[in-house]
Amino acid sequence: MDITCERIEDIRMNPFRWIVSRARNLLISRRNAPRDTRLQVSNLTRNTVLATCMEVADSATMRNKGLLGRECISPGEGLWIIPCASVHTFWMRFPIDLVYLDRKKRIRKLRSDVRPWRLSACLWARSVLELPPGTIRSTQTQPGDRLEFSVAPMPDTEVELLLRASKSSADNTL
Repeated sequence: MDITCERIEDIRMNPFRWIVSRARNLLISRRNAPRDTRLQVSNLTRNTVLATCMEVADSATMRNKGLLGRECISPGEGLWIIPCASVHTFWMRFPIDLVYLDRKKRIRKLRSDVRPWRLSACLWARSVLELPPGTIRSTQTQPGDRLEFSVAPMPDTEVELLLRASKSSADNTL
């Protein structure tokens, strides 16, 4: 009990330690947060689907990494980087399509087939979608189009695994 009281007093007296403690707790909670959520991105204006399995990069670590380290990006996949107004493709191994969005999820700028070792930016963007090359062309997406983000349906294989796991845990409790 005394150690806890001393620690609390120490944090109160030393603002630097308090800041470090809060930052450490924030990082730990972010690290333990579930990152399984995948999104489906639909173009409401053109009535098309841009991605069925969009990952979200909303932390500093995930935004910095982006798609680096991957061999490729499959059709239907993508990465939504938020907040973000510029992208680089340094050290990437494949080209990507870029869709810059404003706060209302309206397309402000498009860049198709951006090859590795390039820079791209949009001053009015709030976020960026990184998509497989050819997605913009195949969905006929244009600046001004409005996008909608929804939770992507889980593939059948994952649903079956979850059902089996819940069934086996229910059997074990009986």
